Amino acid sequence: MADLKERLLPPKPASAINLRDASFRPSASGRQPFQGGVDVLGLKKRGQGLRSWIRVDAATGDSQVIEVDKFTIMRRCDLPARDLRLLDPLFVYPSTILGREKAIVVNLEQIRCIITADEVLLLNSLDSYVLQYVVELQRRLRVAGVGDVWQSEGPELNRRIGNRNFGDMYGTTSPDYLPFEFRALEVALEAACTFLDAQAAELEIEAYPLLDELTSKISTLNLERVRRLKSRLVALTRRVQKVRDEIEQLMDDDGDMAEMYLTEKKRRMDSLFFGAEQSLIGYRSNDGTQSISAPVSPVSSPPESRRLEKTLSIARSRHDSMRSSESATENIEELEMLLEAYFVVIDSTLNKLTSLKEYIDDTEDFINIQLDNVRNQLIQFELLLTTATFVVAIFGVVAGIFGMNFMIPLFDSPSAFTWVLVITGVTGAVIFSSFLWFFKHRRLMPL
Repeated sequence: MADLKERLLPPKPASAINLRDASFRPSASGRQPFQGGVDVLGLKKRGQGLRSWIRVDAATGDSQVIEVDKFTIMRRCDLPARDLRLLDPLFVYPSTILGREKAIVVNLEQIRCIITADEVLLLNSLDSYVLQYVVELQRRLRVAGVGDVWQSEGPELNRRIGNRNFGDMYGTTSPDYLPFEFRALEVALEAACTFLDAQAAELEIEAYPLLDELTSKISTLNLERVRRLKSRLVALTRRVQKVRDEIEQLMDDDGDMAEMYLTEKKRRMDSLFFGAEQSLIGYRSNDGTQSISAPVSPVSSPPESRRLEKTLSIARSRHDSMRSSESATENIEELEMLLEAYFVVIDSTLNKLTSLKEYIDDTEDFINIQLDNVRNQLIQFELLLTTATFVVAIFGVVAGIFGMNFMIPLFDSPSAFTWVLVITGVTGAVIFSSFLWFFKHRRLMPL
C-alpha cells in the first residue's frame, strides 16, 4: 500500500516540466506524439484547470498518474460538463451512477471515477479507500487475465467467434467473466458498501453502550452525546438510502442497464468498421478493374435480382437485430444479478441503521416514561404537602382567634389550653384522613 501510495503521488512541478519537455517533443511533421494512452494534446498550461487523475488500464491493469483538464476528459470520454461536476470534490453531490454512450460516471462516497471500455479514471487522492480501489481492481484484472483477451481481439473478434457470445468463447457463461466496466463498477460498489457498512458497525458499537448508560443515568452530558449520535445516524441513513435508491432505480430501468454495456457497444462499432473495411476492399482490385464483389448497376440488373438482394438484406438486418437484442438481454441479466448482490448488502446496512434508530426511539420513549413517572410522583408529593399545610393552617386559625384582645371566662380555666390543643389536633387529623381517603377513592395516588 505504501509503494502504491508513493507511486500514485502527483509529480513535483519541476520534474513534471522536465518530463513534459523531454517526452512531448514535436516530431518531424510538427505534431506531438500520443504516448501512454494519454491525450496530451488537451493538456493546458499550469494554472489553467489541470487536474491529477489516476488511470488504470483495462488490458494490463497498470496504473499511472496523468494531468489533464476537464475539456480533454470531456472529449476523451464523450461526457457533458454537468457529469464532470458530479466528480468535483469542491461540490457535495449525492451518490450517483450514470450510464453514458462511452462511459459510466460513478460517484459513490469516496470513489469518484469515470469507467470506459478501456480504462478507469479516478480523481487522484490519498484517501485509503481510493488506493484500495486501485489495488483491488488491479488484482482482479491480473488474476482473471480476461482483460488482455478482451482488449486484444479488436475488429477481428466478431469474425473469429462467429455467432458465439463472450461466454462461449471461454467455454462458460459464468458471471466471473464480466467485461471490464462491470468489474470496475463492482469494485466501486463493493468499496462504497464496505465503507458504509463499516461506518454503520462503528456507530452501533458506540451507540448501544451509550444508550444503556442513558437509561440508567439521565444527565445533560449523556443527553448531549445521544443527540450528536442521532444526528450522525440520520446523516448516515440518508447516504445509505441514496445509494440503495440509486441501485434500485438502475435495476428498474432496463434501458440504463443496457446503456452501461460499453464493451459490447465498442465491439459492435469495431465490427461495423471491420465490415466496412472489408466491403471497401471487395470493391477494389489490384489492376484497377471492377472486382467480382462490386455492386451491379441498377440499370443492367433485372428487377428479380434487385428484389432478391433487397429481401436478403432485410433478412440479414432482422437477424442482426434479433441477435443484438438477445445479447443485450443476457447482458442486462448479468448486470442485474451484479446489482442485486450489492442491493442486498446495502439493504442489510440500511436495516442495521433502521434497527439502531428504533432502539434510540425506544430509549427516548423509555426516558419519557421515566420522566413522566417522576413528574407524577412530584405532583403526588406536592398534593400531600398541600393537604398537610391546610391541616397545619387550622392551628394558625385557632391561635389567631385566641390571640385577639378580648376577655372571656375560658382564659381563667387552667385546663382550657390543653383542651383546645387536643380538640384542634383531632380535628386536623380527621380532616387529613378524609383527604387521603378521597385521594385513594379517586385513584389520584397509590396508597
